[in-house]
Amino acid sequence: MTRSFITRVVALILLLSLGGCGSPSYRAADPLTPTAEFSEVRARLLQHYREWQGVPYRLGGVDKRGVDCSAFTQLAFRQQLAIDIPRTTKAQAQIGQQVDIHQLLPGDLLFYRSPTKLRHVGIYIGDGEFLHASTSRGVMISLMSNPYWELHFWQARRLSGV
Repeated sequence: MTRSFITRVVALILLLSLGGCGSPSYRAADPLTPTAEFSEVRARLLQHYREWQGVPYRLGGVDKRGVDCSAFTQLAFRQQLAIDIPRTTKAQAQIGQQVDIHQLLPGDLLFYRSPTKLRHVGIYIGDGEFLHASTSRGVMISLMSNPYWELHFWQARRLSGV
């Protein structure tokens, strides 16, 4: 096989994967991404989830008696990834680089806005799922494909060092 042929095949595979052909909407589309690194990020985030699962939502809360969404993400990044991020959702929405929803990787921050301009933040863990502190159910894992979350998605951001 010629180098030109191999290059065209790789380009076609990338094009098909980036177009979402036959793949779930929110999986990372770049097959050249080092998966071991992101598997480790996912494992650490899931460990954080196991430690915090079911902790109730409390506006302004920062501990296991109650935590709000931005404190939960701040604690996850600090405790599991050794990265300090700002305390509020508004400040977190301004850090890192914006990333396309179809290019998400574990550790990306997901931001949502409701019609009343309330903001919410969670952490993408892969396979179309994210961790967050829900106002109704506390710390939990949700599907991005849930109609509520699809409707209110605002932006995703990637931090360097994740």
